[in-house]
Amino acid sequence: MWLLTHQCRHEKRRALVARPVKKHYSNRARIWLLGLLLGLLAGPARAALPEDTLAVHPGQAEIYLDDQYYSILEDPTGRLTLADVRSPAWAGRFRRLRGSGQPPNIQHPRSNYWLRLTVRHAPIESDAWYLELYDSHIGQALFYRPRPGSATEYDSVATGATRSFATRPHPYKNFLFDLPPRPSQTVTYYLRLHSDTKTSFRAMVHSGAGLIPELSVQYWLLGIFYGILLIMVVYNLILYFFLQEGTYFYYVLYVLSGALLFLSEDGLGFQYLWPGAPGFNHFIGAAAPVLLLLTFGTYASRFLDTASRLPGLHRFGRWVLGGSAALLVLDVGLVHSGFSFWLYLLPYGLLYYAGWQAYRTGLKPARYLLLAQALVAISLIFLISRKLGFDFYNNAYTVYSLNAAFVLEVVILSYALGEKLKGLMDLTLLSQQRLLKQMRKKHQAQDRLVEQLHENQLLKDQLNTELEAQVAERTAELRRQHETVAAQNRELLEANGLLALQSDAIAKLNLELSRDLHAEKAARIDAREVDFGEFSQIYPDKDACLRYLADLKWAQHPYRCRKCGHEKSCEAREPYARRCTRCRYVESATTGTLLQKCKFSIVKALYAVFLLHAHRGSYPPAELARVLELRPATSWAFAQKVLAALQRRRQAPDYEEGEPWTHVLLDATADVETADLEASEAQA
Repeated sequence: MWLLTHQCRHEKRRALVARPVKKHYSNRARIWLLGLLLGLLAGPARAALPEDTLAVHPGQAEIYLDDQYYSILEDPTGRLTLADVRSPAWAGRFRRLRGSGQPPNIQHPRSNYWLRLTVRHAPIESDAWYLELYDSHIGQALFYRPRPGSATEYDSVATGATRSFATRPHPYKNFLFDLPPRPSQTVTYYLRLHSDTKTSFRAMVHSGAGLIPELSVQYWLLGIFYGILLIMVVYNLILYFFLQEGTYFYYVLYVLSGALLFLSEDGLGFQYLWPGAPGFNHFIGAAAPVLLLLTFGTYASRFLDTASRLPGLHRFGRWVLGGSAALLVLDVGLVHSGFSFWLYLLPYGLLYYAGWQAYRTGLKPARYLLLAQALVAISLIFLISRKLGFDFYNNAYTVYSLNAAFVLEVVILSYALGEKLKGLMDLTLLSQQRLLKQMRKKHQAQDRLVEQLHENQLLKDQLNTELEAQVAERTAELRRQHETVAAQNRELLEANGLLALQSDAIAKLNLELSRDLHAEKAARIDAREVDFGEFSQIYPDKDACLRYLADLKWAQHPYRCRKCGHEKSCEAREPYARRCTRCRYVESATTGTLLQKCKFSIVKALYAVFLLHAHRGSYPPAELARVLELRPATSWAFAQKVLAALQRRRQAPDYEEGEPWTHVLLDATADVETADLEASEAQA
C-alpha cells in the first residue's frame, strides 16, 4: 500500500525531477568529433551486438536481469549526456557483457557507466513494473525513462549512496525505479552509474503484484536476523556483567561490529538509522569491516588464550592484525582498489590456524570456532565471486548466505564461549570437591580428636574422683600423723639449734673436701693416674677444652698476632678466639697447638696427648684407639703427630725433666711456620 501511495506522490513530482538537460554545443562538438575519429580508426571492425529485448508478461512475478538483457558503455570523461549516448555515433558502441570476458561490475571507479535496457511490454498490463538494483553502495544512479506518449523525451530520477535517502523513488533499502505500464510497446531505458568501489550491475525486474510480498518477506527475514543478533548481544552482555569475564565483552563488540557491517551492506542502516547522512553512511561502510576485523581478532585471541598457549603466534598475529587494519584504512581512504576483501585472508587464516593449534593443545571448545569460521568462509566464496563479477551459483540463498552464516557463527561462538566457561567452572568445581574432601578428612580427624579428648576427660574425671577419695583418706591419715609430727617437732625444735651449728660446720667441710677433691684430681692428672672418665669430668666438653687452651696460650703469655705481629686484640665470633685489631686476623684457641685441624673430638685429643705424655710415647696405638673409640688409622696418625711434638719438646732448650704434660700442646712447629711466612712476606 505504501508503494502505491509513493508511486502517486512520485507522479506528482515527476515534472520537478525531470528537468531539461542543458546542451553545451562546444562539448557536444568535441564528443561527435571524438566518435567520428574512433569510427574511422575502427574501420571495418564488426559492430557491437545489441542487447536482447526483455519481454515481460503479467503472469511473471520477477525476472532476473541477466547480462544478455542489457548492454554497457563506459564513459571515462564523465561528460556524455543522454542525447549523446542515444546518438548513432555512441549507440553503436554499447556492447553486451556476455561473451566479452568482462565481469558485470564497475571496473574503473573514476568512470561513468551507461546501461541500456530494452523492455517489450505485454499487450495487456494493469500494474507497473519495477527495476531493482541490488548493490546499495552505488554512489550515483541516474535512471532515464521515456515520458508517457513520447519515445524521444525522457524523465530522469537521480539518487545514489552519496545522496540523501529521501531522493530515492521508493523508501526501500535497495534502488527501486518505476517502469510504468506501456501495453504492446518496446521501451528503452538508460542507467548512468558512478561509484568509487567495484560494485556490481546485479538487478531484478519485479511486477507490481509480486513486489510487495517479496519485500515483506525480505524485511521479515532481516528483522529476524537482527533480532537474533540483538538477543545474543543482550544475553552475552548480561553474562559479562554477572561473570565479569572480558571475553564476553569482546564477543559483544564483535557482534555489534558485524551488525553494523550488515546494516551498511543491506541498506537498512541508511534507511532507518541515518537517512539524511550519506557521508556517515559511506564512513560506516568503510569503517565497519575494519572494526569487524579488530574485534574478531581480539575476541578470538582471548577465547583461544593465545597469549599463554601460543605466545609466539600471538605476537605475530597482533602485528598481522594491525598491519591488515592499516592497509584496509589506506585502501578505503586513498587507493580505492576494490579488492580490500583480500586483506582479510591472512589474519583470518592465521586465526584459523591458531584455533587449530589451540584445539590440538587441549582446548576442546576451539572446534566450535573452527566450525563457525568454516561456515563463514563458505558464504564468503559467494560474496567474493559477486564482487569479482563471476556468475557462480547466484540465487536468493547464496545472496543471503552470509547473513545465515553469521547468525550460525554468533550462536555457535556463544555456545563455545559458554562451554569454555563451563569447562573452567567444572575444573574449579573439581578443585573445590577435592578441597572439600580434604576438609572432610580434616574434620573427621578433628572429630576423632574431640572424641579422644572427651574420653580423656572422662578418664580424668574418674581419676580425679579416685584421687579425691585417696586424698580424703590420706588427709585423715595425715591429720593423725600431724599430731604425732607436732609432738616430734617440738622435740626437734630443741635440737635445731645444735643442727644449725652442725650444718655450718658440715658446709665448710664439704667446701674444703670439694677443693681437695679437685686438687687431688689435678694432682692425679699430673701423677698420670687418671682414666678417661675422670679426665672427661675435668674437661667435659669442647668449650672447656677451648677455654683451657686459650688460657694456656694467652693467660700466661702476651698476645702477639701471627700475621702482622700486633699485640692488641679483641674477642672474635668463634668461642675463645682472638681478632687482631690491626689486620683483623682471627686466631682460634687451637691455632699453633697439636689440636689444630683435629678431625675428632678435642676432649679425646687432649686425653690422647695426656696418655702419650704420661707413658713417654710408648702407649700402643691400638690400645689408644680402643680407649678413645677411634679408628686405628686415625689413632696411629695422631699418635705420630704427638710423638713428633714430644721429640721436639725434649730437644727444646727450656725442656725440664718431669714438666707438666700440657707443655707439649704448644707445638713450636706452628711458630716456625708463622715466622717463615712473615719472612717471605717481608721479602716480597
